[in-house]
Amino acid sequence: MRKIVFIGMLICLVTGLCLAQEKPAKIVTAIEIRGNRSISTNTIISKLKTRIGSYYQENIITEDLKRLYLLGFFSDIKIDTEDYKDGLKIILTVVERPLIERISLSGIKRLNITQEKIKESLKSKENQYLDYPNLNDDVITLKKMYEKIGYSQVRIDYKVDIDEKTNKAKVEFIIDEGKRITIKNILIEGNANFSDRKLSRLLKTKRAWLFNAGVLKEEVLKEDIERIKSFYQRNGFADVEVNYILKTDPKRPSLIYININIKEGKKYLVGDISIKGNQNISQKDILARLSECLPGKVFSQEALKQDIANIQGLYFDHGYIFVQLQETTSLNPTTERIDIAYNIIENEVAYVERIKIRGNIKTKDLVIRRELRLKPGDRFDGEKLRRSKERLQNLGFFEEISYDIEDTPVKNKKDLVVNVKEARTGVFSIGGGYSTVDEFVGFIEIEQKNFDWKNFPYFTGGGQDLKLHASSGTVSSGFELSFTEPWLFDYPILFGFDGYRRRHERESDVGYGYNEEITGGDLRLGKELSEYVRLDLMYRFDVIKISNITEEATSDLKKEEGKNNISSIETSLTYDSRDNVFDPKKGNLIRTSIEVAGGPIGADKDFYKFFLRYSHYFPIFTKSALEFRTRIGLADAYGGSDSLPIYERFFAGGSYTIRGYEERAIGPIDSVSEDPLGGNSMFIGNLEYTYALFDFLKLAVFADTGNVWNKLDDFGSGGLKSSFGFGFRLKTPIGPIMLDYGIPLNKAPGEEDKSRGRFHFSMSHGF
Repeated sequence: MRKIVFIGMLICLVTGLCLAQEKPAKIVTAIEIRGNRSISTNTIISKLKTRIGSYYQENIITEDLKRLYLLGFFSDIKIDTEDYKDGLKIILTVVERPLIERISLSGIKRLNITQEKIKESLKSKENQYLDYPNLNDDVITLKKMYEKIGYSQVRIDYKVDIDEKTNKAKVEFIIDEGKRITIKNILIEGNANFSDRKLSRLLKTKRAWLFNAGVLKEEVLKEDIERIKSFYQRNGFADVEVNYILKTDPKRPSLIYININIKEGKKYLVGDISIKGNQNISQKDILARLSECLPGKVFSQEALKQDIANIQGLYFDHGYIFVQLQETTSLNPTTERIDIAYNIIENEVAYVERIKIRGNIKTKDLVIRRELRLKPGDRFDGEKLRRSKERLQNLGFFEEISYDIEDTPVKNKKDLVVNVKEARTGVFSIGGGYSTVDEFVGFIEIEQKNFDWKNFPYFTGGGQDLKLHASSGTVSSGFELSFTEPWLFDYPILFGFDGYRRRHERESDVGYGYNEEITGGDLRLGKELSEYVRLDLMYRFDVIKISNITEEATSDLKKEEGKNNISSIETSLTYDSRDNVFDPKKGNLIRTSIEVAGGPIGADKDFYKFFLRYSHYFPIFTKSALEFRTRIGLADAYGGSDSLPIYERFFAGGSYTIRGYEERAIGPIDSVSEDPLGGNSMFIGNLEYTYALFDFLKLAVFADTGNVWNKLDDFGSGGLKSSFGFGFRLKTPIGPIMLDYGIPLNKAPGEEDKSRGRFHFSMSHGF
């Protein structure tokens, strides 16, 4: 009984003590703001969560304090409390930041900028609150302005004058410009393996001379030092040390010398390479992917990272996207080379769960999905992903294409995310241009490359191509309507048609010895036979009229005069592995076609034509590519026709065949009028190297060769006509511009002497 009473008394005692220590929260009965001059009391109170009538809470008061500081109006804030009317009064004492009344700059003589322009670049502004960190940033900004004009020794300070009555500040930046510092010379010391000239090319800092002011910018100089250091490390000098010293000329303090001191250290080469942990991919295949850090080659961390990426790429191509790669390097004391050990943890193969398309606003998901080589359930395959990206790029619908993966509940399955950024596919153009083939021409064109005839009223997103083009010029005019559906009824069968009317007037300068008028159209069908091979079939019907042949021409040319109908069927087979059809860097294009006119399909002319084109592209450097292109044409009449009509013959010379010669000037010519007659066989070979100076401008160097022969049996006889030259490729909003200068190596038919050279210029919409 005593124990029970004792325990009860103890419980009561503890409870009483707890109740005695607990203080009930007090109610806020008043809020008083002190020290504010410019900022109204109502503005400050409106920013508080604490309100009159609410309970006083320390955590809410702390948040209020932070919120008031973030306004940027105050340099100091204090919070006190006192009892008031059965509650608490909160007293906020603030110290307002001074308002900047005026900013002035003194001592400026060399800056060729108005003070108002200088003030615009400063963080501190008049009629804004004073912030001392901003003043320090403004000093740095001013120093950079002086560094740009060579006054790197400028001294800048600031003075703040605060009026206690108005709490307004006047800020003055005091500038001592000093003398202009010019780099007299840059001396490089300690470089035994690389010449001064080679290292100097790495520097953006240059000494003063006729075409350079020699301005010293220490930030740029520090970047130059890092650039030299990185260059040495890439060439195997992992321990290199580079620093610099600035020295002034005692007699002329405005001249400065830069001494760059280099401690090259030892050059490291790659020793043995070992690979562990690979089970599903052979060591031979892994070693074949290594391209930078190979035994005997220079060792560098940058090269090592590239080879690690190459091994990871090999595993990604086989679906091992979870592969882990650990590399260790060690100096072999015997060989004094860097041995590299790769430890591979392959993990399991990953599979595609779902494919998500993102970023497409106009283009239907179906149009994108049908170009993807990966399907749900497939293992991740790097080669198929690369090919999918190439196919999407070749549509011309997207500016950017990228991939991502997302987790799923199943560990070895991931969702593939295809991110696209759509390009403008609709074009409405009115303009003009000039080319050495068509001379001056004006045009109007409406095209939607991503057309959808079912999507009213926008008519976009279906992947179809619709184009309406009309042109009129000094020697040519035309009208064309074209439509292409690459997936007919959602099957991988291309269907298209073209309707056109073209006219080209007689113009000897561009190789036309007659007026030509063509009215006709065609129907097209196509089917992809494999990833790179497609088969196409086309039926064409043209009505062609030849007129205005000079009276001096021989019978060979005059017999072409008149009106004829052409009915033909053409079958073509194309192999296209180019990485980008608009700007190819690598791959092959092989196209062969056979066209048969007349015979069982009627019309006025019977002939057949065979054409072969082979183009091979391969990259030389990052921004350049080399193209080797060959074209062969063979044709002849049969049945009721005794000769191939002139409008179906082959011509060469000019912008798109053999540059340096007049348009269509190579091959048989009329013996009297010297107008081109064309031929039944042709060979053209082109070698062209292009280098991208900018994204929109390329430099081209080329060599052309070829000839046109009168008869099929003459093919290859009588030698070739050749030329070489250079040019530019410029992308513009209205289309590409091509400017080439070709120098012929042989006389053209009918000429007494070899010409010196010729410009070929094209400027229009989509040559």
